[in-house]
Parts: sequence; C-alpha cells; structure tokens
Amino acid sequence: MSVRSFLSRIVYTAYSWRLRQQAAGRQPRHIGIMLDGNRRWAREAGFTDVNDGHRMGAKKIADFLGWCREAEVEVVTLWLLSTDNVRSRSSEEVTALLEIIPDVVDELAKPGNSWRLRIVGALDTLPTEVTARLTAAAQRTESRNSMVVNIAVGYGGRQEIADAVRKLLEQHADEGTSIRELAKILDVDHISEHLYTSGQPDPDLIIRTSGEQRLSGFLLWQSAHSEFWFTEAYWPAFRKVDFLRALRDFAVRHRRYGA
Repeated sequence: MSVRSFLSRIVYTAYSWRLRQQAAGRQPRHIGIMLDGNRRWAREAGFTDVNDGHRMGAKKIADFLGWCREAEVEVVTLWLLSTDNVRSRSSEEVTALLEIIPDVVDELAKPGNSWRLRIVGALDTLPTEVTARLTAAAQRTESRNSMVVNIAVGYGGRQEIADAVRKLLEQHADEGTSIRELAKILDVDHISEHLYTSGQPDPDLIIRTSGEQRLSGFLLWQSAHSEFWFTEAYWPAFRKVDFLRALRDFAVRHRRYGA
C-alpha cells in the first residue's frame, strides 16, 4: 500500500467516525431508498451493456443493508423495479432485470443474513415464475425477527393506493357494508391498513441516488412526512460515507411533520 493510500484510508476512517458521532442518538426507524443511476454508471464506466450497471448495483445491496443494521434501522424499503420500468423500458432490459432481481433476493434470503424479507408491489404484473421465486425467498425468512427489508418490485405509488382502496372496498363488501355507510366512516387510517407496508412505520428518511430530485411515485402515501436526501452518486458508486452523511443530515433536521 502506498503512503498516499494509507493516509487516505486514515482520513476516510476518521471522517466516517465523525459522521457517526454527529448522527448518534437520532436514527431513522424506516429508510426508503431509490437505487437509481445504474445505467448511467455503466455507460460512464465504459460498459457496452447497461445491464452490467444493474448487476454491479445488485452487489451493493447487501452492503447497504449491513450499514442499516449497524445503524439500528428497523425497516428498509428497496425500490428495485417500478411499474413504469415494466412498461417503458426495452423488453431486453426488463428481461435482464427480471433475471437479476430474483437472484439478488435469493442471496438476501440465505441463512447467513438476519433480515426478514417482504415483497411489495403489484406482483400480478410480473411473470409467474418470477413472482414464485420472490415469494418463496421471502417465506424462507419469515421466522426471523431482525430488520425488515421490503423489496419493491413492480411497484408504483399510485397503483399501491388503488390496490389499497380496492382491498378496502372488497373487505366491506364481504361484511355487508354499503358504499354510503363506508363513506361516512372512511378515513386515512382505513386506507393505510391496506397498503403494502401495512403495520410498519412510515419512512423517516428517503434516499435517492444519481442526482435526480423527485420521488417518481415512491411510497407516495407513506412519505407525507418523510425527510428526503438526494446525492449525485450513482447507486453502484454509493459508499458507506455517503450513507453516513445522509444519517448525519437527517439527525440535524427539525422535523415539522407538515407544519
């Protein structure tokens, strides 16, 4: 190791320690993250196949979850594939993603990992064999009581709200409640109970990589009072120090909860 590399490592370690100290005592319970910039990273890195960016990004997920576990985060939501991706991306890229994602989820479900997986999204938009693999992987982690990891696949915020309302209507139809009776008692909690993330705390912090500064429908209902943190780093290049910066910035913000 060169002297420059050695000194850089010392500085990096000291800076990371400082960030952890600044973030201590006020950690988010639930972090949502939009893993963006895989294709742009691949192009800038000289890859001819943009799916290599998705593959490199997939390798980063376990590291990120490890950082979250160290920070004592209770819930993480990873947005891996949107409903818009399924409709608008080329068939070749979607096919590649639907091969990569089940492999990633199978890796995350291995016994060496302690987190519990939940698959969230409109699974009926995915091929049957993909849905089966994702569901089976999540079932293998059901007995774990550590950090919950939501895998958002075929996910769209508007679709989630529509699905929640549909489930709510079906439930009350089965109970014999009329539409007029339901209209009198309907409130936000009734809809929240039927979201994909029902029973979980809403995200305190939402991170988006790649420099884009919009939610694109991610956790549309749940993010009403979330704090947002955007970074220029593409997802495959996202580092632990970037994550610690996000925690530090979250810790010093005064959350107003819409006020």
